[in-house]
Amino acid sequence: MSAVLKQVPELAPMREADLAEVMAIEGTIYTHPWTRGNFTDSLRAGYACRCWRLSGGLVGYFVLMAAAGEAHLLNLSIASRHQRRGHGAALLSEAAQLARALGAKHLFLEVRPSNRGAQALYTRFGFREVAVRRGYYPAHGGREDALVLSLTL
Repeated sequence: MSAVLKQVPELAPMREADLAEVMAIEGTIYTHPWTRGNFTDSLRAGYACRCWRLSGGLVGYFVLMAAAGEAHLLNLSIASRHQRRGHGAALLSEAAQLARALGAKHLFLEVRPSNRGAQALYTRFGFREVAVRRGYYPAHGGREDALVLSLTL
């Protein structure tokens, strides 16, 4: 019998050289994507920026800011063709583990009320709504609120 090995995604630090691929994903999954400058600024600020790769191809990424015993997940994204296959949950788990390793006791994030899929993932993971930021996100024809979620690590 031969063993069948499943491909295992690899987590690696994001570099400026990754940004073309990152921007390609951002542009296809968001109506109001982050700019290249947002990612460049995050890298230069020393935020924990990570890429999730499968066979060398970019599947997703996250940007995490940690300070003073708290962490804030600023961006967690999975390429559309890889969504609903467990990558979001796996990458969220990696982000939470990194936040713990950086000394955070709580992990915060914002999510659009219209993003039901992400909300379901975060709820399954144990996040709880703690606040609403009014008019936080740009949206077609105005602004959209953000639900602020928190996870105790």
